[in-house]
Amino acid sequence: MKKSVISLSGGMDSTSLLLHLLAKGDEVFALSFNYGQRHSVELDRVKKNIEYLSANSKISKRLHHKIVDISFIGDLYDCALLGKGEIPEGHYSQENQKQTVVYNRNAIFSSIVFGYALSISGKNKEEIDICLGVHAGDFSVYPDCREEFFIAIENAFKLGNWDSEVINNYLPYLNINKEGILKDAIKSCTKLNLNFNIIFKNTNTCYKPNKKGESCGKCGSCSERIEAFINLDLKDPVKYVEKDWNKIKKHTLSILKK
Repeated sequence: MKKSVISLSGGMDSTSLLLHLLAKGDEVFALSFNYGQRHSVELDRVKKNIEYLSANSKISKRLHHKIVDISFIGDLYDCALLGKGEIPEGHYSQENQKQTVVYNRNAIFSSIVFGYALSISGKNKEEIDICLGVHAGDFSVYPDCREEFFIAIENAFKLGNWDSEVINNYLPYLNINKEGILKDAIKSCTKLNLNFNIIFKNTNTCYKPNKKGESCGKCGSCSERIEAFINLDLKDPVKYVEKDWNKIKKHTLSILKK
């Protein structure tokens, strides 16, 4: 059985990747990070999905999950996503989303995930994949989601660790968009006999959910997610501040036309 270590945020992309790994039969070690993010509701959602997945006897024995507290980052870094500034609304574009960049986030996550993978590999030197849900839509917004970044950082980690040749990046969404990610999630749910709506109701993509955990439907991250559901003619099961799905779609489509 192949072993994989995944950085699991509780968002749409990493949740889809978790399903992908389980569908291909991997034993999965998932790490979720509390890094002081203002949308920490994603950690509550990921717990619910882990509970749901673990109730499946075919999955429970090969799914392991830990939450890692690195919330000190929120005190050190100046970033809107960490509560220092306003989250921009509108389209998911470079200029609009720059304020949400958390410096070195994927480097930090990848470093911890890589070390965890080495620990799991242990004396037997088992081959292990490290997995993040980075995708094509992230390239222009987040520099640490580019393929060249992951190639460089993997090389650096392998230079800095003994027996590291058994650890490799697995980034299946690197060249597909959120629509393609959703298609893959549907395929995985079908294979695993899981309820797609239950799982995606228990995700969070929004960068500024309200106190009830409802998604704003207006930030760039929400817009990109909603667009993917629209393109597949699906209703997003996550709860939004606006309850009328048709109004949510109309607002998103008006943003996309600008």
